Amino acid sequence: MGTKRAVPSSGAGTPSRAGRAARPGLARKAGKLETLTLRVGSHERRARVYLPAAYDGSRPFPLLVMFDGQNVFDDHGSFAGGWRAHRAIDRLGKKRSRPIVVAIDHGGGGRIDELAPFDRGGGHGRADAFLASVISHGLPTLRNRFHVTPGPAGVLVAGSSLGGLAAVYAHFRFPEAVGGALAMSPSFWLGRGKILDFVAAQSTPWTSQVYLDAGAHERGSAPFVEAMTGHLRTRGYGPDKLLTKIDAKGAHTERSWRRRLPAALRFFYR
Repeated sequence: MGTKRAVPSSGAGTPSRAGRAARPGLARKAGKLETLTLRVGSHERRARVYLPAAYDGSRPFPLLVMFDGQNVFDDHGSFAGGWRAHRAIDRLGKKRSRPIVVAIDHGGGGRIDELAPFDRGGGHGRADAFLASVISHGLPTLRNRFHVTPGPAGVLVAGSSLGGLAAVYAHFRFPEAVGGALAMSPSFWLGRGKILDFVAAQSTPWTSQVYLDAGAHERGSAPFVEAMTGHLRTRGYGPDKLLTKIDAKGAHTERSWRRRLPAALRFFYR
């Protein structure tokens, strides 16, 4: 689990450019982007870490772990444009806490299997092994290097599509380590909605916040998101613990997720 020195990011990820691009009054000061190498299973995986400007190691900060790390920050290396999460963090406002963002690259050709909790036609669900490795190896490495809020309340996992499915699964599968899930357009349809049965069979985590969304122009996502929302509400998830958005203009695209990210972050970091 080696650690590399901080490296400058490309394009919109550089602090100076991020600062220039922000509108006056929204962003104060840009943070710093580092690159680490995390051990995931038997392999090493690149993770990029965004440290908010206020982070100096003197006090703990919450941790936001995001899957499909190539898409989290700038456009370079992303599938179809980055989420620019660093800019969204910078613009949260004075009265909101800001998390340390850890974006873990996906497993290339093994991405679907490692993010899928359930077997499907032609593939195996290996999310248990992937997530267990992130929690048992990745989180301790990050806690040793950075001053992170202790306990599950300080850890949020996030992703879109299969990453969103994995985020919700991680929260209910490992509630002792993960206190919440941010899931954009989650692939709840995988395994014919098995995630609904799985969540229903789990105890409610003692600390839990969940954000779900879907685009109205996606095929089949919204009904599963609405079904999960209905289930969680029957378990006592009120507006402080659950937020669901059905985006009338949304599609299953990076552009839609980038547009919805700021509101999702404001729900968690109040």
